[in-house]
Amino acid sequence: MTRAHIGTLVGLAFGLSWAFGGFGHLLIVLFVTLIGYVIGKVLDGDIDLSRYVPDRRQSR
Repeated sequence: MTRAHIGTLVGLAFGLSWAFGGFGHLLIVLFVTLIGYVIGKVLDGDIDLSRYVPDRRQSR
């Protein structure tokens, strides 16, 4: 199981525990699941955020 899958499951679990019930709450769960999926993809290296994050090695 990849980190993207684990991130999706974690996001789904948090989303369900945060907003159980109703159609509006379903949209919240889908949003939180999407966040978990994206975090998993970043951890797997499929999405590169180095362009948006400053380099720590640069001197100030």
